[in-house]
Amino acid sequence: MPHYPGVLFFAVTVGALVFQAKAQTCGANAHRPIATDRPQITSSSIVVPCGSLQFENGFQGTSNGGQRTFDLPETAVRFGIANKTELRFTAPDYFFNVDTASGLTNGFADLSLGLKQQFGPTRGGFDVSLIPSVSLPSGANLISSHGYDPTVQLPWSHSLPMNWTVAGMFSLMWPTQGSRRNLTGQASVFFDRLLMPSWDAYIEYSGAFPQRGGPQNVIDFGTAYKPTPHQQLDFHCSFGLSAAAPDHSIGFGYSVRVQAFRSK
Repeated sequence: MPHYPGVLFFAVTVGALVFQAKAQTCGANAHRPIATDRPQITSSSIVVPCGSLQFENGFQGTSNGGQRTFDLPETAVRFGIANKTELRFTAPDYFFNVDTASGLTNGFADLSLGLKQQFGPTRGGFDVSLIPSVSLPSGANLISSHGYDPTVQLPWSHSLPMNWTVAGMFSLMWPTQGSRRNLTGQASVFFDRLLMPSWDAYIEYSGAFPQRGGPQNVIDFGTAYKPTPHQQLDFHCSFGLSAAAPDHSIGFGYSVRVQAFRSK
């Protein structure tokens, strides 16, 4: 019962935004190049264009203490419902050989629903967005948190001279671990360099700091290539800098955006 008000509030907010979208002119920015939340930890500060449907997918292998875990398809669906608003759906991810409190297991994780509201660009040239989301306990018994877990993210970005971009994100998460919430704060920052008009590379630091458990500090390297303006191939590898973080991980992905509808 205590979870229902939050879910109801989320549903009402989404409904209001969908109603608002009817008054927007969709399709005007359909030519804009794809901007994804992957492969870096930091989410994009840019929403998908109104009327666009974007699919982001990937595969990752993680090694920790000699134990290897694989997950796929890492599918996120993003749908632009207004000029600076998008709806978000993260499909259940399948984990193979994941380490849980009850031992190694395979199965699906929880799905999540959310939205993104873009506020930038500001007068200082910053793009800023707010991303509230909630995960639903839909996963396998040993993998699901069995709770409705909210997350709030605040990604930002700023263009620099010589084809550089600096970006980062502040996050608060309330994951259910056991029978209790474990409030976790996370901060990240990355520097991206445009190597060619369709190819860029980045280096990123991320730190997660839970109430219970040690800090998880990670350094991440990656690159993305756009064979067309609305498609992206990406690759990344990361290394843990603290005992609580995984030793290393490697992954790749494919993303595509299509224009679902335009205003008449």
